Amino acid sequence: MDLLLHSIQMDWPVLLPILVCSILVLAAVINRVSFYNKNKRDVVLFIPKLQKELAKGNLVGAQNIAIQCGGVIGEVTEEAVRIFTEQKKGFSRSFDIAANLAARKLENHLTILGTIGGVAPFLGLFGTVVRILYTFQDLATQGNQSAAVAMGIGSALIATAFGLGVAICAVIAFNSFQSIVKRYEDDFQLIKLLFLSFVDSDDDTTKTTSSTIALG
Repeated sequence: MDLLLHSIQMDWPVLLPILVCSILVLAAVINRVSFYNKNKRDVVLFIPKLQKELAKGNLVGAQNIAIQCGGVIGEVTEEAVRIFTEQKKGFSRSFDIAANLAARKLENHLTILGTIGGVAPFLGLFGTVVRILYTFQDLATQGNQSAAVAMGIGSALIATAFGLGVAICAVIAFNSFQSIVKRYEDDFQLIKLLFLSFVDSDDDTTKTTSSTIALG
């Protein structure tokens, strides 16, 4: 504990950037956890309900289900219903635009975690190098004192430990959130495939009707 207090007291200028990084990581984690929990939906229950309304051709009902669902999934589904109603032929491209915009909301602040995960160890290493240089300077002026050397090296290693700790937390959070974003993107693809199946079925029906009329 004395070593930690000594390190904070003597090396606070080099520890300050690591402290700022840790605060940013904590803020980003709280923000993302809150956002993902607020937008969490059970797609396994949502998709069959949506499919049933689309099979009946009830687009109003499908839109109402999307509104009831809410969250990012509901917003994307609402946009899918609008696109399905207005431009079936260009549905795939228009839906991809809506899904990518929603994915940007999901990926918000993840860059902070990724950057800190890569930078924090170097900040800790920088603090270690600075403290070792000061230790060598003290040795040159005060002579060989084993206690001072031990205290200086121990204090130097604390900066590295802090940097690694912040980096590990940032990387774990970043990878966890990336997996959540990937799951949402998979859900978007399920919604897209569901709508495309009805676009294709409508096209097949139109072709069959045209062929019947031509034969007649």
